[in-house]
Formats: sequence, C-alpha cells, structure tokens
Amino acid sequence: MNEQHHVRSAERKYYCDICNKTLSLKKSLIIHRRIHTGERPYTCEVCNKAFNQSGSLIKHKRTHTGERPYTCEVCNKAFSQSSILITHKRIHSGERPYACEVCNKAFSDHSALRTHHCLHSGERPFTCEVCNKAFSQSSSLIKHKRTHTGERPYTCEVCDKAFSQSSSLITHKLIHSGKHPYACEVCNKAFSDHSALRTHQCLHSGERPFTCEVCNKAFRRKSSLITHKRIHSGERPYSCDVCYKAFSDGSSLIRHHRIHSSEGLYACEMCHKAFNQKRSLIRHIHSHERP
Repeated sequence: MNEQHHVRSAERKYYCDICNKTLSLKKSLIIHRRIHTGERPYTCEVCNKAFNQSGSLIKHKRTHTGERPYTCEVCNKAFSQSSILITHKRIHSGERPYACEVCNKAFSDHSALRTHHCLHSGERPFTCEVCNKAFSQSSSLIKHKRTHTGERPYTCEVCDKAFSQSSSLITHKLIHSGKHPYACEVCNKAFSDHSALRTHQCLHSGERPFTCEVCNKAFRRKSSLITHKRIHSGERPYSCDVCYKAFSDGSSLIRHHRIHSSEGLYACEMCHKAFNQKRSLIRHIHSHERP
C-alpha cells in the first residue's frame, strides 16, 4: 500500500494555469508563477535588489562579500557560482560541448554559442535606450553605456587614471611596468598591447581594413573610421565648454581650446612668435624664407 502511494506521488503533476507548463513539484510551480506575476520576495539588504528565488539572492550576496566558495582543483582559481566553475574546467579539459549548427564552431559554454549565433542571424537584441545603438552581447551594451554616463570603474593604483573597460586598464598598467610584449617581426618595434601592434603592421603591409560604407575611403585604424563617418552624419560630439562650438573629433577641440587660453605651443625659433597650431607655424616660417 505504501509503495502504491509512493508511485502515485511521484507521478503527480502541477500545471501552470497561465502558460500550461508542467512541473513535478508544487514548490517549483510556486517559483515558476513568479515569472508571470513579477513577484520578487527575496531582497538584498545591501543594495535592495530583489529576486524571485532564495538561491539567486544567495549568489548575488557574494558580489558584496567577495565570497568564492568554488575552487578549481587544477589552477586554484575560485568562483562565486558552481556553474561558472563547471564552465571554467573546460579550459583545462578542452571540452566544447556546444556546437553551432551553421558552421560547426564549438564553444565551452552555452552563452558563448548564443552570442555566436548572432553573427549568422545578424540579431542585436541589446539596445541602448539613449542612442538606440544595438549590440549582440549584453556585456557590449554595458560597456557602451559608459560612453553616455562617463563611468570609469577601473582605476590604476599607481597613477589613479580611470578607465571604462578592464582591458584598457590592463594595457595601461604595462606603461608602468615598462613591458612591451608585442614586437613587430619586420622592424622589431615593440608595443604594450596587441591592437597597437596590429595597427603598426598596417604601415608595412599597406593594409587599410576599415572601410567607410558611404564613400569607400579606407583607414588603418577603427578610431579613424569612426571619426571620418562624422563627416557624413554631421555628428559633433566634442563641445567647447567656453563658447559651445562643437567638433567631430577630440584633437580639434584641444586645438580650439588654445584660442581661449592664448596658449602658443608652437614657437618660431627665429622671432619667437608663438602659434596654437603647427600648420600656422609652418606657414609663418616660410615668411622668413622669402627674399
């Protein structure tokens, strides 16, 4: 009799009356219904962020405490969540269980596969509410938002310079260390970051990989292409705080500031007359050369 009762209990199903999803436990149904109701009964006492499951709150609290209870037995790196440790272990094992059905490229975690799918579909599901620019990754949107807020959460402990991305801080730290690990195989010039080396290599190859889709003009640097595009869009994001004149690039704004400061950075060696632009000095020097 007890055995029959156990079988019936195991077979019992709980149905969501909103989406008809079937769950095997009543507790699971209660948690599931919070997706529909928006109920978040578990609140963090530090930042007041709310969650629909107690387990999610426990994981979140580790962002405040810094607790990392899950440790990799290979390299001793510690993590705040067991799922992150499982994904990390695949670095050591080489396991890539998530494969793209379009190109067969394989990944160690499912989120990386989802992001990769966007390359094929062109989907950009993460949109900035300020400028409507869309991204394929939520992390890219988070970084982009800092261009609007001016947030620079990564600070150098040597000189206190702050950065919007952790990768920029890592590259910056090489300035203090004096390390230049990336060397050009043509001329042996060394650089502190790989992107600077790639840009430099274009000088040897003549490659200009960044092309304007409006006029087909090509550039060695992505930043140069971004600045160039403002000729077509009319965008002038750099504004003078004195006279409010706007410019398409930061260097033009810096030159403009010298008008207000009367700062003459380029001086003539013959008559010591100073100019705030190098090209003005060059024109002036020619006046000495005339008979």
